[in-house]
Amino acid sequence: TGQGAGKVSGENITVTVELTDEQALALAQYLKRYTWTDVRQSAANDDEAYLMQEAFNAVRHSLADVGYSPR
Repeated sequence: TGQGAGKVSGENITVTVELTDEQALALAQYLKRYTWTDVRQSAANDDEAYLMQEAFNAVRHSLADVGYSPR
């Protein structure tokens, strides 16, 4: 079960998603191209932005592990 907004447990979770090839490639491309400014504008504060960036990096690495690592 997930935690509500603002509740951070510090424990890792596993998220499984199904994507088409095109979706996976597009997401990998976005995660390669986003900037700190993009993240910071969407976050409530710097702490949340850093957490978002860490999550994006984890997803990017997972996509790379299954062959979606755009150059």
